[in-house]
Amino acid sequence: MKAVAIASALISLGAIISPVLAQETTVEQTEPVIVAQTEQTLNTTVSSDETLYLNKDEVHEYNLVLEDRTSIGDRFLPEGSIIRGQFEPVDGGLRYVATSAEVGDRIFDIDATSETLADRKDPRQTDVGDIIEDAAIGAAGGLIVGEILGDIDFLEILGGAAAGVVVGNVTAPSVVVIEPDQSILLYQD
Repeated sequence: MKAVAIASALISLGAIISPVLAQETTVEQTEPVIVAQTEQTLNTTVSSDETLYLNKDEVHEYNLVLEDRTSIGDRFLPEGSIIRGQFEPVDGGLRYVATSAEVGDRIFDIDATSETLADRKDPRQTDVGDIIEDAAIGAAGGLIVGEILGDIDFLEILGGAAAGVVVGNVTAPSVVVIEPDQSILLYQD
């Protein structure tokens, strides 16, 4: 009788534990699976061996080279595919707008753009030589102002030199600088 009572208790205990275990299993199985939604991207670089200094107010046609194989829709683009398009002016710099991809002897239409490639002062015009030249022009201006006022003062010349450096740096044009190995990520529209 005791054995039957223990067996009955164990069966009852199993019945009590079983739904709890089933519930835990069910909870784990019914949790939603989160899948990250990502845009189709193309990792590219400029097909140039030299650094590009692009005027931010002009359109510049350049080809890019696909760095990684990818697919666009049902088309496969192998690494090294040529991406055709142009850099177009936008607020704050340029963006690349891709119009087609060249794979071997075939050309496919694509529609992809980069984020804004920010402009900055042209580094070719802010080196030491240019700063010295701007300072010399400013110093000459200070000297001329001193002569006009009839009192040539060292501080006027020094002030003119400083003004020349500041104005020269301010007036250097803004460009978008693209290095030969710089990655340009394109997002498919």
